[in-house]
Formats: sequence, structure tokens, C-alpha cells
Amino acid sequence: MFETLKAAFTTLLVTIDPPGVASVFLALTAGMSFQARREVALRAISIAFAVLVLFAFAGRPILNLLGISIAAFQIAGGLLLFHIAVEMVFGREERNKKDFASQAITHDHISNIAAFPLAIPLLAGPGSITATILLAERADNHWSLFFALAAVIASIMAITFLAFLFADWFGRLLGATGRIVLSRMLGVILSALAAQFVIDGVSTVAVLRNPPG
Repeated sequence: MFETLKAAFTTLLVTIDPPGVASVFLALTAGMSFQARREVALRAISIAFAVLVLFAFAGRPILNLLGISIAAFQIAGGLLLFHIAVEMVFGREERNKKDFASQAITHDHISNIAAFPLAIPLLAGPGSITATILLAERADNHWSLFFALAAVIASIMAITFLAFLFADWFGRLLGATGRIVLSRMLGVILSALAAQFVIDGVSTVAVLRNPPG
């Protein structure tokens, strides 16, 4: 059991990548107050936790019921991430945030940013959802392992929330110019990550339709 939980913690930590997501959080919440950022962080963490726990307990049955493959999650998530990456690379996201900051930040704005793209697909994306489903299958209907996996997910979310809080301090350290440079660099990285998700999904479909041998 300990080895399974250790593998789950390591896999989800690497897949979600709290420091990397915190940098994206910094770019997406540019111009917000500390209170607004904290609310966005809490909502994003809560939504992502709920989604991952849902897929831990019922992921495979849900996918089978809907006729959706893990490869489809990889392709769809990659396309969503690529859209975000394009906006970051060409500065559209930064301009949108400046316009957004000039207005009153409403409850609906905060909820929308927390749900997309932070909670889904950056935290609860194709990678973390796939990892959660595969790890849950190791539990083999042992409820104690299911709840232990949920506790592991909660610990990863707690680490991510702390990373979000430090992202605000990191943003002040960088300054306006540093944030712009970081946003462009992250856009390039996100575009590559998005492409890799799509490639993995397409490769999985190709292997399933044309098995070797």
C-alpha cells in the first residue's frame, strides 16, 4: 500500500507540476488584487480536487459509459492548452488582463478564470486525469486505497495552493517587464506541451487501430 501511495504522490506531483502551474497562474491573474488571486486559487484548487477525486472513484466507468478514450482527453486538452499558449505568446492574454484589471473584478470573472483554464485543463487536465484513473485502477476495488489516493490528491492540491501564494511574491520580484518576458516564455513552453498531448493522443489511437504484429 505504501509503495502504491508513494508512486501516486510522485506521479501526480510531476504531472501537475505546482511550480510550473504557479507561473502560469501568475500570468493569468496579472492585475488582480491579493484577495482576488487568493479566491481564484482556492476556487481552482477546489474544482481540480473535485474533478480528480471524481475520476479516481468513477473515471473508468464514466469514460466507458460515454465511449470516450483517454486518448481523446489528451487531444482535447492539448488543443485547449494550445489556444492559451497562442494568446500568451502574442501578448493577447496580457492585453486582455490589462483591460480586465481596469474594470471591477466581479464574482463571475473570478469563477470563470478559476474554472478555465486553471482548474481545467492546467490542474485537472488530460495528464493528471489519466494518471489518476490509472492509479485508481491499482486500488482494485479496495476502498481504503481509494480514500488514500484522495488524500494524496488533497496533499498535491495543498502544495499547489502554496505555490500559487508564492507566485504573487514572485511576481513582485520580477516586476512588469519580467512578467511579460515570463509570459512569452511560458507560452512557448505551453505550446510545446500542448503539441505533446496531441501527439500522444494521436499515437495512442494509431496503436489501438493498427496494433504491432
